[in-house]
Amino acid sequence: MMATSHGVSHHQNRFVYWTAAGLLVVFVVIGLLTFSSGHASNKADDKADQLIKALKDAGATAPDKDQIVRVLGSDGGSVCQDPGDALRKATLFAQLMNGATGPGMRPVVADDRVVKGQILIMNIYCPDKLDDVQGYLDDLKTGDVVKQ
Repeated sequence: MMATSHGVSHHQNRFVYWTAAGLLVVFVVIGLLTFSSGHASNKADDKADQLIKALKDAGATAPDKDQIVRVLGSDGGSVCQDPGDALRKATLFAQLMNGATGPGMRPVVADDRVVKGQILIMNIYCPDKLDDVQGYLDDLKTGDVVKQ
């Protein structure tokens, strides 16, 4: 083997160069992933702030900002995932019941704020999908039934 002036072979130098290049690539990938998740986090924070303001303007109590970011993210989460789907519609209607089970289960007149919250979330996170649910939300019988 041929040694360089420092007593290290060319093979050992090549190993060091390839290792350094590999580590550089790994750090670049980690940096890119961190940057994109930071951008999504900023977008989620901005939308959460908008929702909190809209809820307070509507007279509702807003949840904690961190909780909104965790649940809705930057895209609205499950609220915006095919909101006109029959299963999502049935889930909403099941929440507007009297709480009994079996033959005692009856629909109730829900408070206006229940539906307003859903519409506010969709206005901020997925306004393009609001038309999918607006029809059946308008048909719900709601009223000012919860007194503060």
